[in-house]
Amino acid sequence: MKAMLIDADKQFVWSDVGEPVLTDEGVIVEIYAAALNRADLLQRQGTYPSPAGWPQWPGLELAGRIVAMGKTAERESGYHIGDSVCALVGGGAYAERIALPYQLLLPVPKGMSMEEASTLPEAYTTSYLNLFVEGHLTAGQVLYVAAGASGLASAAIPMGKLNGAYVVTSVQTRAAAEKIKNLGADEIIIQEEESIPDAFARLEREGHPVNVCMDCLAGKDLGDAMPFMAAGGYWVVISTLAGITTEIKLRPLLTRGLHLVGSMLRRRSNEEKHELLTALRDNMWHWFEDGTLKPSVYRVLDISEVDEAHGILERYENTGKVVLRVKQS
Repeated sequence: MKAMLIDADKQFVWSDVGEPVLTDEGVIVEIYAAALNRADLLQRQGTYPSPAGWPQWPGLELAGRIVAMGKTAERESGYHIGDSVCALVGGGAYAERIALPYQLLLPVPKGMSMEEASTLPEAYTTSYLNLFVEGHLTAGQVLYVAAGASGLASAAIPMGKLNGAYVVTSVQTRAAAEKIKNLGADEIIIQEEESIPDAFARLEREGHPVNVCMDCLAGKDLGDAMPFMAAGGYWVVISTLAGITTEIKLRPLLTRGLHLVGSMLRRRSNEEKHELLTALRDNMWHWFEDGTLKPSVYRVLDISEVDEAHGILERYENTGKVVLRVKQS
């Protein structure tokens, strides 16, 4: 089969590789589409390798059809050969086929294309984890989602709204704010006009202090904004795109009972991921199937256009997810 390898010059090469190996608890999925994540860019640069046991080429989420099943998977999973599925994987989605534990599968929601379904496992599971498990978000609270134009925010913002939160997000420019209005955020902070710390201070004055932050940026703004959070608030750091250092005032952390949480979906075991995927399916899938919740797909490109797909993320052009089509559905 073919997979998108990274050569010594950090260039993609569509190459022949060995067929995936089926295990008793595993399935083999023929891949139709793979969605991009920023981790893919890091993997190409050599700083974010696939975990042990996963293929060395990139790709953390995919959609396709089951073409083979191990005996245990056949008996216990509830899936069948030919089923349309999407999956959360540790690597290897930039390929024609992949072997994975059945516990990491989700059904493709009724009426959804493979390209759309490929965007669900990573972004929506990450959002579910950090909003509801790590962030303890409940209806009526104020949620801040950093980087509102990102693919991850395109999942987290509607999820927060559907669960009764007042959702605030941020973008760099007014033009970017116009592009994400469809996501339904109650308030968009435009950073060229108002800084994140200033916005947090204003929200507190207005009686809407932030209860939960899902933060992929971190950096200096984290420490400057945290003192204005609501008592008992959770600031969940999932990446550090704006910097790896900050200065935190400990007095507000103490007196307000704030929580600073570091969270990575990638480091969790397959059993933990299975629990999250099951919760996501039980609590969110009906909204995908009735059209209430729709994935935001910025652009679909052929797997042969992987360089252009990565370029879109590198240039921060996308509002929503970028998808590679591996096979026509």
